[in-house]
Amino acid sequence: MRLLLVGGFAESLLNFRGALIDDLLRAGVEVHVAAPGLSQGECRQALLARGAVPHDIALRRTGMNPVADLVALYGLWRLMHRLRPDVFLGYTIKPVVYGLLAARLAGVGRRYALITGLGYAFQARPEGFKARLVTGLARGLYRLALFAADRVFFQNPDDQALFRSNGLLGARVPSVVVNGSGVDVRHFEKAPMPDGSVRFLMIARLLGAKGVREYAQAASRLHREFPDAAFRLAGWIDDGPDSIGVEELQAWIQEGSVEYLGRLADVRPALQDCCVYVLPSYREGTPRTVLEAMAIGRAVVTTDAPGCRETVVDGVNGYLVPVGSSDGLADAMRRFLEEPALAREMGAHSRRIAEERYDVRRVNAEMLQGMGIVS
Repeated sequence: MRLLLVGGFAESLLNFRGALIDDLLRAGVEVHVAAPGLSQGECRQALLARGAVPHDIALRRTGMNPVADLVALYGLWRLMHRLRPDVFLGYTIKPVVYGLLAARLAGVGRRYALITGLGYAFQARPEGFKARLVTGLARGLYRLALFAADRVFFQNPDDQALFRSNGLLGARVPSVVVNGSGVDVRHFEKAPMPDGSVRFLMIARLLGAKGVREYAQAASRLHREFPDAAFRLAGWIDDGPDSIGVEELQAWIQEGSVEYLGRLADVRPALQDCCVYVLPSYREGTPRTVLEAMAIGRAVVTTDAPGCRETVVDGVNGYLVPVGSSDGLADAMRRFLEEPALAREMGAHSRRIAEERYDVRRVNAEMLQGMGIVS
């Protein structure tokens, strides 16, 4: 059996789908992977060493340039026409949309989509003509492409319900909810709580919809009350209309309330050195960094939003706060500053939940079964 896995970001094939690739290979599947930026470099070599066959594609992860997107669609069709895969699996919006369309045109027998999050077009009610146009196009393309899917995997029940209620998923197309991308609980092994003052950490692309501004505002407020506490931020400035600007980031750093770690190649040391993990995102598929923090044994503060709320039992392994509320976020974080022992107690519950619900091997087994690769 030959499978083609398509993503919008080369590194995500290793960071988010590496364990899935391994499990597919162990099941005897010939795995081909495609993403932009795979013509050379360390990521290509790492995929080859893993046993997958990488292919570079001309796909812009962001933007709605119709000419560029048609070129991407043609490139995917040509790749599939040459490879003749038995199975196609795409994740993130453009690989799902253009991958499914190309797979149908190329006659790929089994076509699957993994919805890992809904992106900017689904975050809030669009304001302005351009935003409404982008939202309308994204939903229309999803509706068109998912008609060609044999099964759609969602990472939380809210996204599945949204697609069903908005008619983006045909009544005859089956769907299933899996527990995110899972986390390798052996790679992200439980770590002891660090000594000293309470340290918070957030890891995310620097986008407004990730709740970065709310985190910075809460850190600014709490830093004045608890000057020994640390509020760390890791990630990178992303393309797109919702990005945090360099000047805004620099202002937070200069104020002294936020310690910026930049983009991390390995997040484990930063997670091990924090006491509480924070992700005030507006919406997620299932946030991978939260699962990694839970596996390491850290309490979590996140939003009562689709994808996020599934990871936290409020008051057990962390706290859920309202979306967009820096006050609510600060109040939840303050609890750990006033009672530091909470972090250790809730962190132990996080590790247990990660092992029981989010072990990547269990998640992958469900996906392989859903694709008919294993029985």
